[in-house]
This record gives sequence, structure tokens and C-alpha cells, in this order.
Amino acid sequence: MKTINRSALLFILLFVLYGCTQPKFDEKAWLHEVESTAIEKLYAENYKDGKYFNPWIDVTKEISDLLTWHFSPTQQYSEEEKTYLPGFRDDALDQIVNNLENDFIVWIGHNTFLIKTGDQVWLTDPMFSKRALLPPRKTPPALKAADINRLFARVNVVISHNHYDHLDADSIEQLSEDYVYYVPVGLKRTVKDWQPKAEIIEMDWWETLKLGDSVEIHCLPAQHWSLRAFDGENTSLWASYMFITPKTTVYFGGDSGYFIGYREFGRKYPKIDYALMPTTAYHPRWFMHKSHMNIEEALKAFKELGAAYFIPIQWGTFHLGDEPAGYPGLDLKRTIKSRNLNRNRFLILDIGELRTFNTVP
Repeated sequence: MKTINRSALLFILLFVLYGCTQPKFDEKAWLHEVESTAIEKLYAENYKDGKYFNPWIDVTKEISDLLTWHFSPTQQYSEEEKTYLPGFRDDALDQIVNNLENDFIVWIGHNTFLIKTGDQVWLTDPMFSKRALLPPRKTPPALKAADINRLFARVNVVISHNHYDHLDADSIEQLSEDYVYYVPVGLKRTVKDWQPKAEIIEMDWWETLKLGDSVEIHCLPAQHWSLRAFDGENTSLWASYMFITPKTTVYFGGDSGYFIGYREFGRKYPKIDYALMPTTAYHPRWFMHKSHMNIEEALKAFKELGAAYFIPIQWGTFHLGDEPAGYPGLDLKRTIKSRNLNRNRFLILDIGELRTFNTVP
């Protein structure tokens, strides 16, 4: 027993010492790897031997990577960067009631958005709980599930993947059983446990479903992975989505690293109005680059999509990477200013803020 304990302590000590410096990351080499991806791989088989995967890249992490990240020091952040958070409006419910005749988007928090386009209502990655398994919220949700249930008899609930900050059991259970749930393949059984009476539709990449005569939901690739306790790694798929209606097309990016898929989406869907782009957990770069975009990559992806407006998502609620929860929003604002970008194309919402689509500048 003493030998085992000494070996374990030596193992940990070596990682602590090794973690005094973070591994170097070559941005040029990473961009070259992305640029070298064959478009055909976006359409390749994504399932084998009971596991889903990204056909164009392997994003799996070794235990040594996790330990190195855990023990390595983080970069230093200023006081402003540590404390910055999105604004919060406590009148989201009143704003919705006053705009039920309009098309709009409301940021509830993190990846949770309520979107109305014509006679369709969309709710993305509903998360109303105080914790995402372990990380506590830094900002509260702008609405409760009960608020949405009272407002709308039918909602399209769209799930990007099964990580706890995107798929929350308590939140799903609180929603109406009359809602329709769109989930990546492999997730139906999980969601069915929480909503046994609801209609739950699984979708694979590049699959399209029609909602009536003139509305479509397209399930699209994302560069990510899945893991949940007792489910195992990559036993369900991850995805992004395109909502296409007669007046408005919305891209919901889910959770993703930067990959060549964005330029393919821009080619296939040339009139995207709003791109909801994930911007979180991108520090340290050497560890996060395959699964999460930094601000520069999100802007590059936005340009390749050819969308009219950029809406940052998945920031300001949970501290998930090394960077503070609100840092991505501040980073985006600084980058817009330093690069002299058109600010009118970037809708950096407050939590609880409603924007009607017909009044966006």
C-alpha cells in the first residue's frame, strides 16, 4: 500500500512540476490544419462502433491533457476582466407581452434564447438552474420555464448537445409536455426520461425537417463532443441548426470550435440574417482550440457565414474555461473597436433584453 501511495504522490508531483508552464500553441499551424480540411469530410459518416465523432478532426483529450490544464497556471486578468458581466434586465416578461405581434429574440442567459419568427417560437438549450452540474451561475436567467409555458402553447425546443450547461434535466422537466423537442441523434432516450409525453425528434447532420409549408429546421455539423455521467463519451451527437422562415433565417451555433463548416454553411444558405455564435471557454488556447472558438475565430466564422448580424452566445453565465465568465463579451467589444468593425452588425445583448427583428439597425 505504501508503494502505491508513493507512486501516486510521485505521479501527481510530476504533473504539478510539469504544469508550471503551459504547452505552446501554434496559431498558424492550427489555421493551416483547419484550412487543409476537405469539404467532403463534413458529409462523411459520423458514427462507428457505438460512438459519434467529427470525421474531419479528432477532438478527444487524454487524461494527461486534463491534468496539465488543471495544474498549469492561468493567464492574468485585469480587475475589469474579472468582474465584467453582461447587463441584466428584469422586465423580460413585460417586453415579450408587449411584442407578441412582432418577431423578436430574447437572451435568457448562456445559450438559452427565446426566438419568435412568424408563428414559430424557438427555445434553444433551455437552462434555468442555479448550477451546470457544478459551476454556479454568475448571472440569473431572465425568465423561468413557467413564464414560457404561460406565454406559448407550442414551442420548438432545440438542443445542441448533452453537456450540462446546455442540457439540464430540471429545466426540461419544468417545460410544457406540449412542446416539440429537436435533439441530435442519440439524445431522444435521455430527454424522453424527463418529458415522457412530449414529442421528441432526433436529427442527424444535414437532415432537414419542414414545420408546416414554409418553415424549415436544418441540423448541421458542429465541431465538438458529448459526455454525460452514466452515458459515456460521444454516445450522442452534437449539432448546430438553421431556422428558416419566410422572413428570417437564424443560425444557432450551439457549441463549437472553428472549422471549415462555416464557409460551407455560408455557401448553402446565402441569406442568413442572424448568426448566434458561441464565444466562451477558449482559454487556454492549447487545450480549448478544437472545441471552442476564440473571438478572432468567431469573427472569421461569422464572415464565412455571410450573416447580416452577429449575436454572441454562451458567455456571461458560467465560468467554464480559464477566462472569467464575462470576459468574452468584453473581448468582443474590444476587438470590434480595435478592428474598426461596423458596430451595428454586432448585437451584444443584455440578459433579458428583447430585440424585435424589424427594429434592428
